[in-house]
Order: sequence, then C-alpha cells, then structure tokens
Amino acid sequence: MKFSYLSFIRSQCAERPPVVKVDLTGQTVIVVGANAGLGFEATKHFATMNPGRLILACRDQKRGQAAVDKLQAETGYETAELWIVDLADFTSVKRFADKFEQDGGRLDILVANAAVILPKYEATKDGWETCLQVNCLAMPLLSLLLLPHMVRTGERYGTLPRLVVVASGVHHWGTIEKPVLKSSSILATLGSVEYCTPKVMGERYFLTKLLNVMFVRALNARISASTPLVVNAVDPGYCYSGIRKGLSGMQVVADYFMEKTLALPTEVGCRQLVWAATGQQDTPDKLRGEYISMQQVEEVSDYVLSAEGMKTQDRIWGELIEILKAVDPRVSSTANDLLV
Repeated sequence: MKFSYLSFIRSQCAERPPVVKVDLTGQTVIVVGANAGLGFEATKHFATMNPGRLILACRDQKRGQAAVDKLQAETGYETAELWIVDLADFTSVKRFADKFEQDGGRLDILVANAAVILPKYEATKDGWETCLQVNCLAMPLLSLLLLPHMVRTGERYGTLPRLVVVASGVHHWGTIEKPVLKSSSILATLGSVEYCTPKVMGERYFLTKLLNVMFVRALNARISASTPLVVNAVDPGYCYSGIRKGLSGMQVVADYFMEKTLALPTEVGCRQLVWAATGQQDTPDKLRGEYISMQQVEEVSDYVLSAEGMKTQDRIWGELIEILKAVDPRVSSTANDLLV
C-alpha cells in the first residue's frame, strides 16, 4: 500500500467512529505508558468497562500516581493499580515481569503503548540507542515475558487475550538502508553511535514504527492458530501528544503548525487502541497479526509485504530473540514453548 502525504491528510480529516464499549468484568488490563497522552485516555475508557484489574504501567512514580488520582476523579474507578516500568532499563522490565509472575493473576489485555522520540543519539544504561531500545527492544521484551500469562489466561478462562502494539501510519515511510542490511547485525548497526547521525535520528521514529509492525507480524506468524492469543498493531493517527516534546529546532516549528492544522484530539486517537483491544468481538481471530487503522484492518506498507521486507523481518526476529535471550532467559522458554 502506498501512503503519500495526501493520504495522510485525508486520513487525518476523516470522521472517526465512536469508542467501542464492552464488558471487561473479571478481566485484567495493562496499559503501558498510561500516565499521559494516548495511554491515559485509553485507560479512562477501559475504566468505564468494569475491569477486574486495571494496571497503569508508568515510568515515574509521581506522575503515575497523579494519573491514578486523576483517573479516579474523572471516571470513579477506585481500584486502579500503579506499577513502575522504565523501558529504557531492561532491569526495570524484568522486575515488572517478576512482579506479575509473583502476582499470579490473569492477563487479558496488554496495550504496549510507550514510545519516545529523540532528535539525537542518546544511549541507555544498557548501551542501546534510546529510541531503539524503548520502542523496539524493551517493548518486545515485556510482551514476550508476559505472553505465557496471557496464553494461560486464555486456556483457563476460555477467552482470547489481546496484545496490542501501538504502531503508526508513518511505518510506511520507514526504511532500512542497504548498508545496514549488508551488516552482520541489523539491530546492532541501527543502535550504534556511528550509524545514528542527525539525519538518521530525524527519521528514527518512522523506522521504529516499521520495526513495531514487523514485530507483530513476525510474532503472529509463530503463534499457532490454536493458541488463545490475538496480537495486532494499531495506528492511532497523528494526535496531540507529549511524545514530541523532545524535538528541537525547525522540527518544533513544523510540528507546531502540523498540530494546529491536522492533529486529532488525544481521546479520538485512543479509540483506535481501545478497538484493537476489544473490538470485533464476534470474529476476533480476524485481527490476528493485522494492522488496524480507523477501527478496521488496513494493508501495511509495500516494503513490509515485499520479498525483501519479509526476509528482513525474519532476520530481525532472529536477532531480536537472541538479544532478548541474553537479557532474560525466560524469553528462550517463551520462544521454545509457545511459538512455532
């Protein structure tokens, strides 16, 4: 599918359907990056659906608690839980998974929403470029560590849990350069300080959203049709969001005018996340591995569908699993026991 700038403008101007509402009685919902923006607005909608547990996974204790308090004030939902996770720190992700393992509860919906945009190279304590780690390494790590809980939930309760990865229409504009593909490790090259020039970082968000779509498709391809789990990617559209607060220079000016003319209210964008997590109740299997926009399945980019794109996707999957196995051996168990 071609996604031109004109296509982008048309999609921004299209009328958005209302939010879908379902009964989440007894179910557990986790929203990552729930203290602000799309994550918080989606959490507000989930809170009105009577979930058994609603976990706000946030990086910062103070901002997270403020979100819990605001959620209660605006929705009346009184039992929201704040759990801390920092995707820029693999140890924090593992601690989150440890806590859930000890908690022993069910997990029906996981919305992997957190992401960052940075204008220049910054390394995490784990030695990776921050955008790449947060958006494309730690998010899969958290998902794979929680995957066994979701599958067990489906088996025990006869349900179909959902993993929703927040992607973007800009994945159509993401590219992986030929020299990167010729390197011994795609992900290591993409995360290296030598490769991350200002030009590369200016397009890094597009790339990370491309990798998000590839992750969803690669994971889904390895989930048996009999496994009670739906994984999908969703495009919320271009919305008012604090994610772009790290921009600088002319990027700030351009984004200001873009927001004034084209940005959707954050609540409108979050409806896509909610639909990906709860919509199409009669035929949820049709959402397996799909890319969702405007509360319907849309075609991914031509590159993702191309022979080169599919080959690259499989190669990146292999690299990703090896990287994450080294971070946490439980990834190996998930890959061996639950994936084909």
